[in-house]
Amino acid sequence: MASLSSYTSFPPRVLLLHRQQSKPILFPPDSTPSIRQLYTKPISFSRRSRVAINATAAASDSSGNSNPSSPAKKLREIMQSPGVLQGPCCFDALSAKLVERAGFPYCLTTRFAISAARVGLPDKGLISYGEMIDQGQQITQAVSIPVIGDGGNGFGNAMNVKRTVKGYIRAGFAGIIINDQVSSGGERGVVSREEAVMRVKAAVDARRECGSDIVIVAQTDSREAVSLEESFSRARAFTDAGADVLSVDSLVSREEMKSFCNVYPLVPKLANMLETGGKIPMLNPLEIEEIGYKLVAYPLSLIGVSIQAMQDALLAIKGGRIPPPGSMPSLEEIEGILGYDTYREEEKRYAISSSSNRGSSSSSVYGNQRVAQDESKQRVEDPVVEVMVPEVVSNESRNPFSRIWSRSLRIKIIGRDGFEKLDVRIPAGFLEGVTNIVPALGGVNLKQLMDDAADEVGGKLLLDFKDTAGDKIQVFLE
Repeated sequence: MASLSSYTSFPPRVLLLHRQQSKPILFPPDSTPSIRQLYTKPISFSRRSRVAINATAAASDSSGNSNPSSPAKKLREIMQSPGVLQGPCCFDALSAKLVERAGFPYCLTTRFAISAARVGLPDKGLISYGEMIDQGQQITQAVSIPVIGDGGNGFGNAMNVKRTVKGYIRAGFAGIIINDQVSSGGERGVVSREEAVMRVKAAVDARRECGSDIVIVAQTDSREAVSLEESFSRARAFTDAGADVLSVDSLVSREEMKSFCNVYPLVPKLANMLETGGKIPMLNPLEIEEIGYKLVAYPLSLIGVSIQAMQDALLAIKGGRIPPPGSMPSLEEIEGILGYDTYREEEKRYAISSSSNRGSSSSSVYGNQRVAQDESKQRVEDPVVEVMVPEVVSNESRNPFSRIWSRSLRIKIIGRDGFEKLDVRIPAGFLEGVTNIVPALGGVNLKQLMDDAADEVGGKLLLDFKDTAGDKIQVFLE
């Protein structure tokens, strides 16, 4: 296998600030010294002087023309802004919309969450390349902010990586994460350093062949699988191969995180803040920025709270009630999130005025005549409907149930925490409506209970029991 020095044929361009000039100087590609030559030892930079590698790469199409609206260009511009950039991980178009509405400048996807939401399966290589591309396209088309897609191990060898990167570019992603795992979502085994670097080279070649400027995030899992030193060596090799952003997974301390950020300090670093079950210290954004990271991802927050919220709602429904109003948005809020107002406003642009319909009246004479004939025929063939007059029942009716139709039922639900969850009054005769409100009453013969209490005064307690969720349900006849 060739040595790593052979992978420096495409060195990243470096943006440096000249001491005597206020504008940055960009080295020409043919004269750019390699990162290894520029920084033989780790050095620290203040937040003001930290500059992103490859952030000035021009967006271009196959003809070399600039593409100012490309998602990758937006992402590169965002990465030039000061401070650390938080990026929640979405898993479908709706969650991506919520990220954008919350004001985040970009977001990421995660195979773990997409595998869970789309196919309901663990992230063990079961979700396919086509499914990831389709889900990614739905996400990128739903928002205007740039999205970094999780490409896993590229679905195989270097040739698979090239196909994956090209597919993510066509899907509209601004960036793609490529890791060195043996199998996507599998155990923490990693391929050799040489093969891992070849994956990054293949991603860079795919980007060039497409005339794209997609941001390539190279991630290594070798910290846990091999050693800390090996993860740093791979990070350096990934940069020499053309990666734009670096990420080392499973760092276990602030010191390790700081040491990683000192590996080519000019290259932006991505911190993967695994909210639960991870080894990386959970730090706030200011602490992460102080260490030296530029991007921070939160992979489990949205999918985690979504699962919990659905479980809580299902538990409430199973217990005979609906989720409390404060636990979910109103219908108007849901429509606002989905863009109903925008849709209606845009729909008006294509509305046809009533005067436009007059011009087509002459061409539809035959149709109108045919309709008139059909209506006439229908009137002739309409069946005769027999009207039955109901018998008037006197107040002395022998059916005692008829005397409580003017009464009302009061339904109260007290949660097991002692707080009142429901207190509503409905007409006593609306038995079906009662079971719609509280399904737990479906097996109760309310008619018989009300029949027996027809002569009782208001406030008669008909039922008092606890449902399967432990909530107290009471029904009064008033």
